[in-house]
Amino acid sequence: MTVRSEMLSRLEKQREGYSLERSLYTDPAYYQLDLENIYYREWLFVGHECELGAPGSYFSVPIGEYAILVMRQEDGSIRAMHNSCRHRGSRVCVEPKGKVEKRLVCPYHQWTYHLDGRLATARQMGKTVDNSQLGLKPVHCESLAGYIFVCLAQEAPDFAPFRAHVEPYLSPHKLRDAKIAFQSTIIEKGNWKLVWENNRECYHCAVNHPELCRTYPEKPTATGVQGVNNDPEMMANWQRWESAGLPSQFRMAESGQFRTSRLPLLGSSVSYTMDGTAAVRKPLCPEVTEPAIGSLLLFHYPSTWNHILGDHAVTFRVLPVGPTQTQVTTKWLVHKDAVEGVDYDVKRLTEVWLATNSQDLSIVEGNQIGINSPAYEPGPYSVEHEGGVMQFVDWYRRSITPRLG
Repeated sequence: MTVRSEMLSRLEKQREGYSLERSLYTDPAYYQLDLENIYYREWLFVGHECELGAPGSYFSVPIGEYAILVMRQEDGSIRAMHNSCRHRGSRVCVEPKGKVEKRLVCPYHQWTYHLDGRLATARQMGKTVDNSQLGLKPVHCESLAGYIFVCLAQEAPDFAPFRAHVEPYLSPHKLRDAKIAFQSTIIEKGNWKLVWENNRECYHCAVNHPELCRTYPEKPTATGVQGVNNDPEMMANWQRWESAGLPSQFRMAESGQFRTSRLPLLGSSVSYTMDGTAAVRKPLCPEVTEPAIGSLLLFHYPSTWNHILGDHAVTFRVLPVGPTQTQVTTKWLVHKDAVEGVDYDVKRLTEVWLATNSQDLSIVEGNQIGINSPAYEPGPYSVEHEGGVMQFVDWYRRSITPRLG
């Protein structure tokens, strides 16, 4: 039996309402199949448009075995390409982010490329090189209301349904006019699916996340997917926010891959701070005058979850770096004209989610260590609290099984 057919067999035998088998969280061969059939085939969130200022500004992103370069073009558009010279494969841009003037220059043998990846000069190669055939290989790239997504597949899935769903929710927040106030990258010592499963429930929050629970409601209708459209508090807030021009109702794609919803924070809280008051004096979007708009939640499997408030946004990028290691990058966005030390204090802005991320790092590591044991066997999910986890696992199984077959 091949690894593919073995993995497929395990997934097809998965017991409904139970966690996955041990090997699906630990096996290096299964991890490789996750990369090939999920991360190398789906649209992935990589960063924000506001991170790329003038033409030539770039950042690089490692996605599994690939090194991706995302760059602002001369015409203001954004393109992505493989960060691998077409001469002998060296990295063209060595730093994780920066700016180049007019040309990309490979540091190894100084082959140069236009900002769009076309080969400009192949030094001392004479007529043996056809420049038109040796540009940096392109990667599918889409910009959406301040977000940048890429897809490594030769033929990318249709991006239009996601754009149509999400753009109305994101546009009022004007994230193209934001800036990164702070960012943090951690490595959680757990399989990427465990990172997502931990995120998709708040069954663990009361004991493990005291800072977050000052403002974030831990009830299942906030984090999960079941019962949300029957929550009277949620529905009353949606009506108020939507009358103010802010799309808010819970909507999930038929595929289960992405969803949006705006949720109220606890009590009179307006932001994720220790006292619930705004972390930033300057609103994220001055045109939004509604005083308490809760938090817009955006989820897109397998690479991002987000919280967008009136004063700032917190975005998360999830990228696997090994069978039991996952990189989680968190970015705090504020209005581009907000001044540190005047309009916001970085410690106050970030302390709730830095604490929560640190706690989740320990939770996921403990979860992975327990699953590594041969004594582990799948256990039942809580129907009341872990509906979001079951929905994620269902999306994962329905996405990967036809590709394995």
